[in-house]
This record gives sequence, structure tokens and C-alpha cells, in this order.
Amino acid sequence: MPEKVAIMGLGYVGLPLAEAFKKKNFDVIGFDISKSRISDLKNNIDKNSQLSLKKINFSKKITLTTDETVLKKCDYIIVTVPTPIDKNNNPDLKMLKKSCKIIGKNIFKKSIIIFESTVFPGCTEEICVPLIEKFSKKKMNKNFYVGYSPERINVGDKKHSLENIKKIVSGSNQFSLKKIVKLYSKIIKPKIHICSTIKVAESAKAIENAQRDINIAFVNEVAKIFYKLNINTNEVLKAASTKWNFLNFEPGLVGGHCIGVDPYYLTYKAKKSGINSKVILSGRNTNDQMPIFLAKIFIDKMKAKKNGKNILILGLSFKENVSDTRNSKVFELIKSFNKNKFKVDVFDPIAKIDTNKIKNFKFIQKLNNKKKYDGIFIAVGHDIFLRLGSKKLIKLGNKNCLFFDFKNIFLRKSIKNYNFLQL
Repeated sequence: MPEKVAIMGLGYVGLPLAEAFKKKNFDVIGFDISKSRISDLKNNIDKNSQLSLKKINFSKKITLTTDETVLKKCDYIIVTVPTPIDKNNNPDLKMLKKSCKIIGKNIFKKSIIIFESTVFPGCTEEICVPLIEKFSKKKMNKNFYVGYSPERINVGDKKHSLENIKKIVSGSNQFSLKKIVKLYSKIIKPKIHICSTIKVAESAKAIENAQRDINIAFVNEVAKIFYKLNINTNEVLKAASTKWNFLNFEPGLVGGHCIGVDPYYLTYKAKKSGINSKVILSGRNTNDQMPIFLAKIFIDKMKAKKNGKNILILGLSFKENVSDTRNSKVFELIKSFNKNKFKVDVFDPIAKIDTNKIKNFKFIQKLNNKKKYDGIFIAVGHDIFLRLGSKKLIKLGNKNCLFFDFKNIFLRKSIKNYNFLQL
């Protein structure tokens, strides 16, 4: 009889996991508190556009439910719920805590609960385990076991898929660790990396995205410097990257649910421990301020040329070639333009957004050559924009249109436009 694995949270992390385990003939239960999400998946619809559900007939291979009592029959429960931040940039653990309560009320004897959601070091044992014990009246390592294996899903990255990413694992004791290693070894091709403690695994996850955030912040800062010096940042990075150990990061609007969020989990724990995380928070501040810097460049140029007020932004998602708009810094760009009385249209054929909730810009479904813009801003470097070509995009502007290719998707020498701008 196959082992039963429950995935709690069927979003960007949980859905690929459910598919991967089903491929290896596990009895998989997909649990989510969202009735609409379960309904969509049962109809082979994935609004996140991660999996081709119709091809794999997902709904017939996996038990999809909002009924928490099904967890009572599961050998493994893998928690992949979102762990965002609140308005004060502190960890928001509401969904994680709710999951622990549900597990505690429905735990199966000897079940192994594995957390994949991003947390701060110590969270699993200090917050999650006590909640499970409280609501289950059971004890860890006696009646149930716990592990932590951080997710490394990179949305839109087809090369580094779930099965091809080396997995970090940890367990509450040697028994659970061996079971967790064996479980993930069934779906992961590279070797499993074993951490000595759960806190080590949590800490590894905490610094992975914080490191990227700091590196992007450095490049964003030098981009500001080079702009003031009238030096093309992209050319500088190409030259510097000829050195064998240069880390080739690019300027960017750092949003999304990982890089723009995870560092705050680490600095939160650091502050609780009496450590002032100057470098990490400085990087976060630099990246958070980047939309304001870019908007000012654009607005100042527009005013200097006495252009009009109609702007077209190309791209709304938080990064290239993905539909996810969560925590996208393009929204911050739009706010800055609104404050300066600019009218904003946004075109992104990939992004998923509820147009009924849009208030401060117009989300257009198709480009209209008849409407001319005073400014065009490429905020996200989708491949589809490159395929459209610079000539077609420039034609969307009026005679004095300012064309800002922030993502440097077009070669400078190929653009014969006096008002063409890159960092």
C-alpha cells in the first residue's frame, strides 16, 4: 500500500510538489483552505499557469479537498503555505499558525510533518511544534515527528525545476531524518543535503534570498552612481563580468514573495537576539527605494522635454516571464507617476490580475497603434516585448516620446531614437 502524502497549500510551491509525488505513485492529498482554488484544480485549471493540468489530468490523480479531517490518514504532511510580511515588515505567520492548529486537531499517529514555508531560524521548534502539541495533546518525537526542508521553487525557471534542485532536509530526530531523506529522494534527482539541525536548515533558507537581495542592492546603487556620471551601467557590468569571479547581477525592481520578503524574517530574528542587521536592512532599503529613483528619472526627463502626461508601462509582474504580480514594485512606480498627475496604461500579456480592483491605472489587453504615448517605460523584461521589437514599441509613442528601456532588453546601437534612455 503506497504511503499517503498530504500537501497543505496548493500554490506556487505546493502544486509542483503534489505532482512530483504523484508521478512516483504516492497516494497524494492536496489540501487548501481556499474553496475556489480547489474548485479550479478539480476542473484542471491553474490560474498560476505553473502546470499544464489538462495534459496530466491532475484532478483524477490527486485527491483535492478542503476537508481537514483527511489529514488523519496521512503518513506525511508537507506545509507549503505562504509566509508574507505585514505592513511593518514583520513576519506574518497567520497562515502558518492556522496550519499548525489544523494539523494538531487532525494528526495521524507517528505522522511526520515537514515545513517548507520560509521562516526565521527557530520558528519550527519555537512556534510550530508547541501549537501542534497543544491542539493534538501529543508530544514531538513520541507521537509525531517534524522536519524542515525549505522550498526552492523559482517561478518561471524551467531549468531549475523541483526535481532538479538539490534539496536541504532536516529532522527532529534521526528516525524522522532518515524517513524525510528517503521521501524526498524519490522525487529529487540531485543528492539530498542533510542538515544537523532544523535551525541550520531554516538559517540556510533565510540567507539564500538575503544574499541575492544584497547583491542586487549593490548593483542598484552603482546604477544610480553611473547614471549621475552619464555612464551606461549595462556596459560597465559587461566589462566587469569578464573577470572570472565577478558576480554578474543586474539592476532590478526587487519584488515577489521571496527576495523582497525573506530578508525581513532574518532581520526580525536578529533584532530579537539583540543584533542590528545593518547590511541586510541597508540592502532592503536600497531596493525598496529603486522605484522612486526610476520614476524621478522618467518624470524629470518628461518635464524637461515638456512632454505630455500619457505613459505606457510595459510589464506588471514581479519578474520576467512569470504571471505573478505579488509584491511587484511596478505598483510603486505607478504610485509615483500618479502623484505627478500622469495617466498610466499598463500592458502585460503574461500577468494575472483582477482588473476589477484596479483604481490608479488602466490595464490594457492589447496594444493600440492609434493611441500615442508621451512616455514608454519597460519595467519588466518579458521575452514577448523583445519579440515585439523596439521599432513596433517606439511607434506607440508620439514624436517626442521618451522611451525608457530600464531592463536593457534592446541593444543601444539598434535604437535610432534621440529620446531613448537606459541606465
